[in-house]
Amino acid sequence: MSLVSLLGLAQAELLGTQLGQLLIVLIGMLIVMIVGRIVLKIAWRLVTIAVVVVGAALLLSTFGLL
Repeated sequence: MSLVSLLGLAQAELLGTQLGQLLIVLIGMLIVMIVGRIVLKIAWRLVTIAVVVVGAALLLSTFGLL
């Protein structure tokens, strides 16, 4: 057997166990959380900008300047 096939066999045995599968699921959850955190960071900024713009437009229209 070559080294690559031995490593593949060892990896398949490790990831085939319940703990190995749990590790895969946890890594997947970690990736989803990191991506979600980045998306939410952008979303918070967009919402904050929208609130400021709409608030300014409301004030300007209240005083008849818009």
